[in-house]
Amino acid sequence: MHEQANAGTLYIVATPIGNLADISQRALDTLAQVDIIACEDTRHTQKLLSAFSIKNKTLSMHDHNERQRQEYIAELLQQGKNIALVSDAGTPLISDPGFHLVRHCRSLGLKVSPVPGACAAISALSVAGLPTDRFTFEGFLPSKSGARQSTLSELADETRTMVFYDAPRRAIDTVEDIVKTLGGQRYVVIARELTKTFETIHSDTAENLLAWLQQDPNQLKGEMVLIIEGHKVDPNAISPQILATLELLVKELPPKKACAIAASIYGVKKNTLYEMALSFKR
Repeated sequence: MHEQANAGTLYIVATPIGNLADISQRALDTLAQVDIIACEDTRHTQKLLSAFSIKNKTLSMHDHNERQRQEYIAELLQQGKNIALVSDAGTPLISDPGFHLVRHCRSLGLKVSPVPGACAAISALSVAGLPTDRFTFEGFLPSKSGARQSTLSELADETRTMVFYDAPRRAIDTVEDIVKTLGGQRYVVIARELTKTFETIHSDTAENLLAWLQQDPNQLKGEMVLIIEGHKVDPNAISPQILATLELLVKELPPKKACAIAASIYGVKKNTLYEMALSFKR
């Protein structure tokens, strides 16, 4: 769809996640120059604007009124007004309101432009020491243990690095659930209060991390990003399908011949099958 001529622009503006110095000059210029700033919490955003002497109109837009606000904001854009959307911290729409508004504006051919900046998930991932070439952002973990364990169990075989948001007050319960569902040796990183005075980035096996949390109640405060190492696939693991085939072959052929055929069919090393073939033969 072609963009509407003479219409305004909706700017998606990232704001600091803690340290105010992280705001970009472009973000400051945009917030000062737009006609209205749509924000998750007007009182929270007002503190940010006051810190940089920005005096501009604000409009509340949060999870509970986004559908109603989107029509009004779209009308203002069509009238040629420029509007900035901010969340309480970080990049809007990343587990924050704004998706319905952005989709609505784009469906009308209105221009939506990013003003990039801080994002807690990406900031935490950059210092986690885990693979970043492939990762999955899973948003907030469920608050109840049963649902949380179910979510983690579904991700047990996920090989990519996994990034979550979670409340620090639930950190002990969450890591206990990680131990139960993914195992105590799964590598986990907690990035808490990023860019703030008490920034903490701690990594260890899940069971060691649990002990560390239990010993230090201060780690149960503030904002937290949780990063879990992806499942490591054992290249020598033998699938049930391969074992079933090997068992059938061993009944009719010598172990070495059976291993060679099974290895050729499934693309595995025959040496990894030999001990299993001997046990079937016995």
